[in-house]
Amino acid sequence: MLRPKLPTMPQPTGIVTPPAVIEPTTITPGTPTAPAAPAPAPVSTRPTIQLTPGTALALVGGGTAVVLVVGAVLVSMLLAVAITAASVAVCAVVLRSLLASGNRRR
Repeated sequence: MLRPKLPTMPQPTGIVTPPAVIEPTTITPGTPTAPAAPAPAPVSTRPTIQLTPGTALALVGGGTAVVLVVGAVLVSMLLAVAITAASVAVCAVVLRSLLASGNRRR
């Protein structure tokens, strides 16, 4: 009753193709050939990027701005969570005191 029922593998339907037959080939020893010369490196059509001091300064400034924005967003989210937790804690204390005072009056 409590034993799990394992599913059975479905049988294939339709036409089943037999596995491909691989025929061995023979290697005949021949005269050794000299290794081919290495192919020349392909010429790139993309222009090379040259970093000037101005572009490097712009990249550093952009990176700094991104880090500051991401940091500000994360800090604001952390602050929102802290404020929410504090308000929930205050509500819990108020509810606890209301429930405790209701029990004392009876």
